[in-house]
Amino acid sequence: MTNFIPIFPLGIVVYPQEQLNLHVFEPRYKQLVQECVKDQKPFGIPTVLNKKIVEYGTLVQVLRIEKEYENGEMDIVTQGLSVFRILEIIKTIPDKLYDGAIVNYPENNNKTHARLRQQVLHAIRELHHILQVSKTFGKADEELSAYDLAHHAGLSLEEEYELLHLFLEMQRLEYLKRHLLKVIPLMAEMEKLKERVKLNGHFRNLSAEGL
Repeated sequence: MTNFIPIFPLGIVVYPQEQLNLHVFEPRYKQLVQECVKDQKPFGIPTVLNKKIVEYGTLVQVLRIEKEYENGEMDIVTQGLSVFRILEIIKTIPDKLYDGAIVNYPENNNKTHARLRQQVLHAIRELHHILQVSKTFGKADEELSAYDLAHHAGLSLEEEYELLHLFLEMQRLEYLKRHLLKVIPLMAEMEKLKERVKLNGHFRNLSAEGL
Protein backbone atom coordinates (compact mmCIF):
# COMPACT_ATOMS: atom_id res chain seq x y z
CA MET A 1 0.00 0.00 0.00
CA THR A 2 1.17 3.52 -0.85
CA ASN A 3 -0.32 6.68 0.66
CA PHE A 4 0.32 10.23 1.83
CA ILE A 5 1.00 10.96 5.51
CA PRO A 6 1.89 14.10 7.47
CA ILE A 7 5.36 13.79 8.99
CA PHE A 8 6.98 14.90 12.25
CA PRO A 9 10.75 14.23 11.75
CA LEU A 10 12.70 13.56 14.97
CA GLY A 11 16.21 12.50 15.91
CA ILE A 12 14.95 9.24 17.42
CA VAL A 13 13.85 5.79 16.31
CA VAL A 14 10.30 4.75 17.16
CA TYR A 15 9.32 1.08 16.92
CA PRO A 16 5.91 -0.49 16.26
CA GLN A 17 3.88 -0.89 19.48
CA GLU A 18 6.21 1.48 21.33
CA GLN A 19 4.53 4.16 23.43
CA LEU A 20 6.14 7.57 22.97
CA ASN A 21 5.41 10.73 24.94
CA LEU A 22 5.99 13.99 23.06
CA HIS A 23 5.91 17.66 24.01
CA VAL A 24 4.66 19.54 20.95
CA PHE A 25 5.58 23.23 20.78
CA GLU A 26 6.34 24.22 17.17
CA PRO A 27 3.34 25.80 15.34
CA ARG A 28 3.59 23.37 12.39
CA TYR A 29 3.46 20.33 14.64
CA LYS A 30 0.73 21.76 16.83
CA GLN A 31 -1.32 22.06 13.62
CA LEU A 32 -0.37 18.51 12.60
CA VAL A 33 -1.38 16.99 15.93
CA GLN A 34 -4.63 18.97 16.15
CA GLU A 35 -5.66 17.76 12.70
CA CYS A 36 -4.67 14.15 13.40
CA VAL A 37 -6.68 14.13 16.63
CA LYS A 38 -9.69 15.79 14.96
CA ASP A 39 -9.68 13.43 11.95
CA GLN A 40 -8.48 10.39 13.92
CA LYS A 41 -5.63 9.80 11.49
CA PRO A 42 -2.01 8.76 12.13
CA PHE A 43 1.19 10.62 11.27
CA GLY A 44 4.72 9.54 10.52
CA ILE A 45 7.90 9.97 12.55
CA PRO A 46 10.83 9.55 10.16
CA THR A 47 14.24 9.34 11.79
CA VAL A 48 16.66 12.24 11.40
CA LEU A 49 20.33 11.22 11.18
CA ASN A 50 23.14 13.73 10.69
CA LYS A 51 20.53 16.47 10.17
CA LYS A 52 18.89 14.58 7.30
CA ILE A 53 15.55 12.78 7.11
CA VAL A 54 16.40 9.19 6.29
CA GLU A 55 14.43 6.62 4.35
CA TYR A 56 12.52 4.76 7.07
CA GLY A 57 10.30 5.78 9.94
CA THR A 58 7.30 4.64 11.93
CA LEU A 59 3.62 5.49 11.60
CA VAL A 60 2.13 6.49 14.97
CA GLN A 61 -1.32 7.22 16.34
CA VAL A 62 -2.20 9.75 19.04
CA LEU A 63 -3.62 7.83 22.00
CA ARG A 64 -4.45 10.96 23.96
CA ILE A 65 -3.55 14.56 24.68
CA GLU A 66 -2.15 14.40 28.19
CA LYS A 67 -2.00 18.16 28.75
CA GLU A 68 -2.75 21.36 26.82
CA TYR A 69 -1.02 24.63 27.69
CA GLU A 70 -2.36 28.18 27.35
CA ASN A 71 0.04 28.89 24.47
CA GLY A 72 -1.22 25.88 22.50
CA GLU A 73 1.65 23.57 23.36
CA MET A 74 0.69 19.97 24.13
CA ASP A 75 1.92 16.85 25.86
CA ILE A 76 0.70 13.88 23.84
CA VAL A 77 0.92 10.10 24.17
CA THR A 78 1.44 8.20 20.92
CA GLN A 79 1.90 4.56 19.92
CA GLY A 80 3.88 3.12 17.02
CA LEU A 81 1.87 1.25 14.38
CA SER A 82 4.06 0.14 11.46
CA VAL A 83 7.33 0.87 9.67
CA PHE A 84 7.15 2.93 6.48
CA ARG A 85 9.58 3.75 3.69
CA ILE A 86 9.62 7.26 2.25
CA LEU A 87 9.21 7.43 -1.52
CA GLU A 88 8.95 11.22 -1.76
CA ILE A 89 8.87 14.13 0.70
CA ILE A 90 6.25 16.79 -0.01
CA LYS A 91 7.52 20.15 1.24
CA THR A 92 4.62 22.38 0.17
CA ILE A 93 1.07 21.45 1.14
CA PRO A 94 -1.73 24.03 0.67
CA ASP A 95 -2.83 25.59 4.00
CA LYS A 96 -0.45 23.37 5.98
CA LEU A 97 2.60 24.39 7.98
CA TYR A 98 3.99 20.86 8.15
CA ASP A 99 5.55 18.60 5.52
CA GLY A 100 4.24 15.28 4.30
CA ALA A 101 5.50 12.21 2.49
CA ILE A 102 4.40 9.57 0.04
CA VAL A 103 5.21 6.27 1.72
CA ASN A 104 4.77 2.55 1.43
CA TYR A 105 4.81 -0.14 4.10
CA PRO A 106 7.31 -3.01 3.71
CA GLU A 107 6.02 -6.45 4.64
CA ASN A 108 7.11 -7.21 8.18
CA ASN A 109 7.39 -10.79 9.44
CA ASN A 110 6.93 -10.95 13.22
CA LYS A 111 7.34 -14.72 13.62
CA THR A 112 9.65 -15.16 16.58
CA HIS A 113 12.05 -17.81 17.87
CA ALA A 114 11.58 -18.53 21.58
CA ARG A 115 15.13 -19.78 22.26
CA LEU A 116 16.78 -16.87 20.48
CA ARG A 117 14.50 -14.36 22.23
CA GLN A 118 15.42 -15.86 25.59
CA GLN A 119 19.14 -15.63 24.77
CA VAL A 120 18.74 -11.93 23.92
CA LEU A 121 16.70 -11.28 27.04
CA HIS A 122 19.28 -13.04 29.23
CA ALA A 123 22.07 -10.98 27.67
CA ILE A 124 20.17 -7.72 28.21
CA ARG A 125 19.64 -8.59 31.86
CA GLU A 126 23.34 -9.40 32.17
CA LEU A 127 24.18 -6.00 30.64
CA HIS A 128 21.82 -4.23 33.03
CA HIS A 129 23.42 -6.09 35.97
CA ILE A 130 26.89 -4.92 34.91
CA LEU A 131 25.60 -1.35 34.53
CA GLN A 132 23.68 -1.59 37.82
CA VAL A 133 20.44 -0.44 36.23
CA SER A 134 16.99 -1.84 36.89
CA LYS A 135 14.55 -2.14 33.99
CA THR A 136 11.15 -3.76 33.59
CA PHE A 137 9.56 -4.50 30.24
CA GLY A 138 5.87 -4.41 31.14
CA LYS A 139 5.18 -7.75 29.43
CA ALA A 140 5.75 -11.42 30.12
CA ASP A 141 9.02 -12.73 28.66
CA GLU A 142 7.23 -14.84 26.04
CA GLU A 143 5.34 -11.76 24.77
CA LEU A 144 8.44 -9.62 24.20
CA SER A 145 9.61 -8.80 20.68
CA ALA A 146 12.88 -7.40 19.37
CA TYR A 147 11.12 -4.04 19.15
CA ASP A 148 10.32 -4.22 22.88
CA LEU A 149 13.95 -5.01 23.71
CA ALA A 150 15.86 -2.78 21.29
CA HIS A 151 15.86 0.43 23.36
CA HIS A 152 17.17 -1.55 26.37
CA ALA A 153 20.20 -3.05 24.62
CA GLY A 154 22.52 -0.03 24.56
CA LEU A 155 22.28 0.54 20.80
CA SER A 156 23.41 3.82 19.27
CA LEU A 157 20.86 5.82 17.25
CA GLU A 158 22.44 4.53 14.04
CA GLU A 159 22.17 0.93 15.27
CA GLU A 160 18.55 1.44 16.35
CA TYR A 161 17.84 2.71 12.85
CA GLU A 162 19.56 -0.31 11.27
CA LEU A 163 17.29 -2.57 13.31
CA LEU A 164 14.23 -0.54 12.20
CA HIS A 165 14.66 -1.65 8.60
CA LEU A 166 15.15 -5.34 9.31
CA PHE A 167 11.84 -6.92 8.39
CA LEU A 168 12.18 -10.41 9.87
CA GLU A 169 11.84 -10.83 13.64
CA MET A 170 14.62 -13.44 13.70
CA GLN A 171 16.94 -11.00 11.91
CA ARG A 172 16.17 -8.36 14.52
CA LEU A 173 16.83 -10.78 17.39
CA GLU A 174 20.09 -11.94 15.78
CA TYR A 175 21.15 -8.30 15.39
CA LEU A 176 20.55 -7.68 19.10
CA LYS A 177 22.32 -10.90 20.06
CA ARG A 178 25.44 -10.02 18.04
CA HIS A 179 25.50 -6.51 19.51
CA LEU A 180 25.20 -7.80 23.08
CA LEU A 181 27.86 -10.50 22.61
CA LYS A 182 30.19 -7.73 21.47
CA VAL A 183 29.38 -5.11 24.11
CA ILE A 184 28.99 -7.21 27.29
CA PRO A 185 32.68 -8.31 27.49
CA LEU A 186 33.73 -4.69 26.92
CA MET A 187 31.44 -3.44 29.70
CA ALA A 188 32.61 -6.21 32.05
CA GLU A 189 36.23 -5.22 31.40
CA MET A 190 35.32 -1.56 32.06
CA GLU A 191 33.88 -2.56 35.43
CA LYS A 192 37.12 -4.41 36.30
CA LEU A 193 39.09 -1.33 35.25
CA LYS A 194 36.95 0.86 37.49
CA GLU A 195 37.68 -1.45 40.43
CA ARG A 196 41.42 -1.33 39.73
CA VAL A 197 41.33 2.47 39.59
CA LYS A 198 39.44 2.61 42.91
CA LEU A 199 42.08 0.41 44.56
CA ASN A 200 44.98 2.60 43.46
CA GLY A 201 46.33 4.55 46.44
CA HIS A 202 44.47 2.48 49.05
CA PHE A 203 46.07 0.11 51.57
CA ARG A 204 45.65 -3.44 50.32
CA ASN A 205 46.05 -6.68 52.17
CA LEU A 206 48.23 -8.59 49.73
CA SER A 207 50.22 -11.77 50.08
CA ALA A 208 53.00 -13.43 48.10
CA GLU A 209 52.83 -16.72 49.94
CA GLY A 210 54.22 -19.70 48.11
CA LEU A 211 56.94 -17.79 46.28
